[in-house]
Amino acid sequence: MRISVFGLGYVGCVSAACLASAGHEVVGVDVNPSKVDLVARGLAPVVEERIGELTAEAVRSGALRATADVAEAVGATDVSLVCVGTPSAPNGSLSTAYLERVAEQIGRALTAKAPVTGTPADAGAPAGTPATRTSAAGTPVDGAGRHTVVFRSTMLPGTCEDLLVPILERESGLVAGTGFGVAVNPEFLREGTSVRDFFDPPKTVIGELDRASGDVVAALYEGLPGEVFRVPITVAEMTKYTDNAFHGLKISFANEIGAICQALGLDSHRVMDVFLADRKLNVSPAYLRPGFAFGGSCLPKDLRGLVYAARRADVSVPLLAHVLPSNEDHLRRAFELVTAAGGRRVGLFGLSFKPGTDDLRESPMVELAERLLGKGYDLRIYDANVSLSRLMGANRDYIASRLPHLGDLLSGSADEVLAHADVCVVGCKDPAVLDALAGAGDRAIIDLVRLPDAAARRAHPGYVGLGW
Repeated sequence: MRISVFGLGYVGCVSAACLASAGHEVVGVDVNPSKVDLVARGLAPVVEERIGELTAEAVRSGALRATADVAEAVGATDVSLVCVGTPSAPNGSLSTAYLERVAEQIGRALTAKAPVTGTPADAGAPAGTPATRTSAAGTPVDGAGRHTVVFRSTMLPGTCEDLLVPILERESGLVAGTGFGVAVNPEFLREGTSVRDFFDPPKTVIGELDRASGDVVAALYEGLPGEVFRVPITVAEMTKYTDNAFHGLKISFANEIGAICQALGLDSHRVMDVFLADRKLNVSPAYLRPGFAFGGSCLPKDLRGLVYAARRADVSVPLLAHVLPSNEDHLRRAFELVTAAGGRRVGLFGLSFKPGTDDLRESPMVELAERLLGKGYDLRIYDANVSLSRLMGANRDYIASRLPHLGDLLSGSADEVLAHADVCVVGCKDPAVLDALAGAGDRAIIDLVRLPDAAARRAHPGYVGLGW
C-alpha cells in the first residue's frame, strides 16, 4: 500500500519506518525542514530503540522518503496517517490547531487528486478503472478507489466527526464515506519501546466511518498479533483516553500505597508482589465494568481505615481519599435518574450489596432506598435473597438502623413490585426480575446493572442506564 504519514514526531516517525519495513511505500510529511532532511538522509528525527536502523534501511531500499509538499504526498499515496500533536492548553483543554491545519491541507490536496489507477480489478474492465489494492496476504481491500484519511492523533470523542470531517469535506468538495474514507486508529506506543509495541501491539483499534474505511486500516496491520476491534469512531477516540487514565491511576495508586508502607516501616515492593500475584481479582477484568456504586462490609470500611492510617502517619493520599467520595457521587447520579423519571411509585429490584448474598451492610441499594423514602416516594422492594426473618447479627442491626420498616417494603414477588411501580430501578439480574421486566411496558426503567437486553431497551424513551 502507498501511505503518507503526516507528522514525523515519535508516533509518525515510528509508524512510517515500521510500515515501510513491513513492505509498504511510505512518504513522511512534516512542516519542519530539518526533520524532512534527516529522513531524506536515512536518519531518524527521534531517539528510539531500533528506529535508526529501520529508517536507514527503509530509505536505502526506497520504501521511505520525506517531503514538505502535502499535495505531492497525498497525490502519490492511497492512505494518509495523521500523527500530529494535540497538546494541552494551560486550562487542560485539547489544542486541535495542528489537526485542523492538516485536515485543511489534505482536503485541498484531495481536490486535485486523480482516482487511483493501475491494474484493473477485472482484466476486462475498461481503462482507468481504479486499481485493486491488496493486503500483505494478497486479499483485495475495499475502498481502493478513493483516498482514506486515518487519524492516529489522540483526540477527544467527537473531534473527528464534528470538527475534522467537516473541514475535509469543505476543503475537498467531497463527501466523507463516498469521496474519501475516514478512520481513527489510536496508537498504543510507549516511548522507549515503541518499535516493539508497533510490531507486538496489545490490540488494534479501528474507528471506522464506514466498512471500507476500516478495511483499509485493517490491511495496514494484517498479520500483527493482538485482537482487532472495529468500532464507531467516537469509541476509538475514547479508548486512548481510557487507557492513559487507567495507567495514571495505577501509578498513583502504587505510589500512594508505597508512601503509606514507608510511613509504617513496610517494604512496599513485597506488599505489591503479593498484590500482583492475584490474577483473579487484582490484575484482571474484575470490577472494570461501569455500573452502580460499590458497597458491602469490606470495601467502604477498609478504605476508610487505610485513609485514616495514612492521615495519622501524616501521609497525603488524595487518590485513595477520594475513592469513597467518587462512589458517593455515583449513588447521587442514580438517585437523580430516579427523580428525573417523574413517577412517585418506585419498584426496587435488588437490595443486597451484590448478587447471590443477603448482606445489606453499606449496600448502595439500601442507601438509595433510604433516600427515596426520605423524599416521600412510595417504594416496594424485591430481592430473592433477602428475607427479614433470616437476617441476623450485624446484618440485621444495620438494616434496622437504615430501613426499620423493611418488612413493609419487601415483596416476595417481582411481578408484584412491577405492578406497583411507575419507575423500575434494576439492581440485579435475578431470573425472576428479568421475567417480570419483560412485561414492563411503558414504565420507566433505571438500569444499574446493564440488563441482557439493554441494547434493545435503549430505543425506549423511558429506559436509561447508569454509565452507558
